[in-house]
Amino acid sequence: MARQPRLTVAAYPHHIIQRGNNRQLIVLDDADRQFLLALWQAQAQACQVAVHAYVLMGNHFHLLVTPDTADGVPLMMQAVGRSYVRYFNNRHGRSGTLWEGRYRSTLIETERYLLACMVYIDLNPVRAGLAEAAADYPWSSHRHNVGMSVDKLVTPHALLWSLGNTPFAREAAYRELVRAGVAPSQQQALTSATLSGWALGSEAFKRGLQDNTLRRIAPGQRGRPPGTAA
Repeated sequence: MARQPRLTVAAYPHHIIQRGNNRQLIVLDDADRQFLLALWQAQAQACQVAVHAYVLMGNHFHLLVTPDTADGVPLMMQAVGRSYVRYFNNRHGRSGTLWEGRYRSTLIETERYLLACMVYIDLNPVRAGLAEAAADYPWSSHRHNVGMSVDKLVTPHALLWSLGNTPFAREAAYRELVRAGVAPSQQQALTSATLSGWALGSEAFKRGLQDNTLRRIAPGQRGRPPGTAA
């Protein structure tokens, strides 16, 4: 059975996961990390994709982005993937694939899941035992979003700005969201939706989204539609 195309629609937030092949490392040192971050920044700008949150782990990464165009995300990911593999193989004297197949992605409902997805991304290093707190891990957007540093890669989403009338108030409110963490049900929903490629949100959100794409956004029921002949 042919695989279906990825779900990608302009102006909606997309959660992306890309893993190393067989869980192998995709970065070996800080030079690799800086190169990949620079690629993200350059291609996000070139492809008109706003990056709201990210985390770069040893063998995978997460991105939360909003594209201005329907092909912004696939163009960005294709350019980054090819350029980074070429760089990584040349630098480390290797050949062959680096990624575990295609990147995984889904669209999420802004009001219900965007901030939860940001927190989920920020806490990835904590869940993995790499840091005691999100602020202790340097390879994510967390420090930027809580005012600890300036990251040119990050474009704050409007929903983050709605957390407060001043930068201090927004940063404090977001810091509290991270401290509270993500409910296990939301964490599971975000992971499952991204790995499966189905949209994540309310039924009303899905109905509105379906009007903007020909690609099916949720699993269909088995069997023939009612009223059709066998």
